[in-house]
Amino acid sequence: MEKQKTASAIVYNEEDPAPRLLASGRGREADRIIALAGEAGVAVVEDPALAALLDAGLRAGDIIPAWCWEAAAKILALVLAEDRKR
Repeated sequence: MEKQKTASAIVYNEEDPAPRLLASGRGREADRIIALAGEAGVAVVEDPALAALLDAGLRAGDIIPAWCWEAAAKILALVLAEDRKR
């Protein structure tokens, strides 16, 4: 059986103590998250392990737990670097 695609969107606002989960989903929901990111011009970074962790235990709007901060920071840095190239 093929593993179902998982996607998560994260956001960081300076007033928050850490990034938040904006959206998360599997299958068609994951495809929609990726499509919306593309439409918005947001870079998509593949990190299946982090996406699965975020999808398993968080709901949209939740602060990302401290044990995921390093991975989330790397992804946000990649997205910001892509934005600066545009």
